[in-house]
Amino acid sequence: MDHVVIYTDGACKGNPGPGGWGAFLSSAGREKELWGGERNTTNNRMELMAVIEALSALKRPCRVSLHLDSEYVRKGITEWIHGWKKKGWVTAAKQPVKNAELWQRLDALVHGGHHQIEWHWVKGHSGDPGNERADALANRGVPG
Repeated sequence: MDHVVIYTDGACKGNPGPGGWGAFLSSAGREKELWGGERNTTNNRMELMAVIEALSALKRPCRVSLHLDSEYVRKGITEWIHGWKKKGWVTAAKQPVKNAELWQRLDALVHGGHHQIEWHWVKGHSGDPGNERADALANRGVPG
């Protein structure tokens, strides 16, 4: 099973507003950069899209070290999602889960059994080279 290191990040100019997502993937000396964006979105949606697009780019099952600066995404996919699914995509406060369609896409990628993913939170804008690169890609993805 190939080992892939992924860094992801989202950016938004206003929240909501124009936003972008970016991902940097590396494996066995090969690197890939991905980015994109939307004209009217939120930072949390872009953080989710970065991870979704990065995992979607993998062509076969991999061992993944995924680095992100979003506790919303990390905790959402490793902790909160189990309760959301049991409750029919409703929060503990009986409100619909925000971004449910993106969470469902991410859930299929993560819990579909294809990849072994280790989640690593990194402090954003703190000089981590992978995070800084993902941040630059996310900003590149913001529509002009």
